[in-house]
Amino acid sequence: MAWTTNVLVGQSGGPTAVINSSLAGVYESAKSLGAPHVYGMQYGIEGLLQGKFVDLDQYFSDKMQIELLKRTPSSFLGSCRFKLPEASVDDRPYRKLFQLFEEHAIGAVFYIGGNDSMDTIAKLSAYGAAINSPIRFIGVPKTIDNDLALTDHTPGYGSAAKYVATILKEVICDDSVYNIRSVTVAEIMGRHTGWLAGAASLAKGADSDGPDIILLPERRFDEAAFLARVSELTATRHNVTIAVSEGVKNKDGVFLCDLVSTAGQLDAFGHKAILSGTSRYLADLIRVRLGCKTRAIEFSTLQRCASHLASRTDVTEAYQVGGAAVEAAAEGKTGLMCAIRRLSDQPYQVTTELVDVQQVANLEKRVPDEWITPDGMQVTEEFERYARPLIQAELTPIYINGVPRHIHLGNV
Repeated sequence: MAWTTNVLVGQSGGPTAVINSSLAGVYESAKSLGAPHVYGMQYGIEGLLQGKFVDLDQYFSDKMQIELLKRTPSSFLGSCRFKLPEASVDDRPYRKLFQLFEEHAIGAVFYIGGNDSMDTIAKLSAYGAAINSPIRFIGVPKTIDNDLALTDHTPGYGSAAKYVATILKEVICDDSVYNIRSVTVAEIMGRHTGWLAGAASLAKGADSDGPDIILLPERRFDEAAFLARVSELTATRHNVTIAVSEGVKNKDGVFLCDLVSTAGQLDAFGHKAILSGTSRYLADLIRVRLGCKTRAIEFSTLQRCASHLASRTDVTEAYQVGGAAVEAAAEGKTGLMCAIRRLSDQPYQVTTELVDVQQVANLEKRVPDEWITPDGMQVTEEFERYARPLIQAELTPIYINGVPRHIHLGNV
């Protein structure tokens, strides 16, 4: 089915190493179906409300620019964390948005993002249905947290998992240099779910034992059991490595990082905006209670912007969900998200499918309890079987003058 109207695409929430691959998938699929123009929202729905449109045809005129886009981290169009009000409470943003859609002859809107971005697509599609708008709204999944419902996994997770496993493996090598008793605590992103911290287990192999302890937000932190386990480990080996999700809470439901800092900022969706200090808290706890040398490391935003270490599997799937979303809209579908369904582990095979975005918005998929060991300090082989295929292969950067070349709105 060919397009007769223009297409609009935006990116929202925290960026990933492959969010631009989804943008490439949307753009190339829309152009292949004959879309006259593909526009971008600069700074997501918030920027769109300010009239910030980008004509993507001016930026992606040749294949090399698309290839650079696939290898560029962060969000090419910019991002936002903006929550649309309920239309029944305040419909002014919706009236303005649909007026902009009409002015630019938009026939389909695609939003690349996570839980909160799917909330935006859900609200826009519901409002469109209420006013009998022919515009189609489709969500394209993205998040390193891997916490979207109704999809086997989320584009962005595989590359972040590959970075976590790779860097942690290198940290473990570094830890082994000195013949002294020491503990290293690596803090990994994950506000409420431990998918990314669990990926630390992928550092394990023939040449590495991987992390000795992995702590996930799915289990409350038991200080006594934790210290007993660390004491047991340090009694038999010089170097101990711990991976911990930034969002781990104690038995009282308090973030461990809040025991270091009480910076309680919340974003527009009511999520804690800053989580930092969990590794410092644990390192200090071990040093004071067990009397051994400790070090805290925060991987921080490096986990989501390391495009030089992106998983080719992740890049490919991110592109595919973007393209499949466009095909769905071309068939007249709306109010959906393009999800990934796994067909098999060995050989690893997936396909795309469409799910109701209303059943995805604002929900969080947690690590299954059976994939966490009974003591809550490791993940099981089932977790590794699930995650290992997602980090396979690499997409080599295009190096210019010794460093990767990227593409940005300001330098095209």
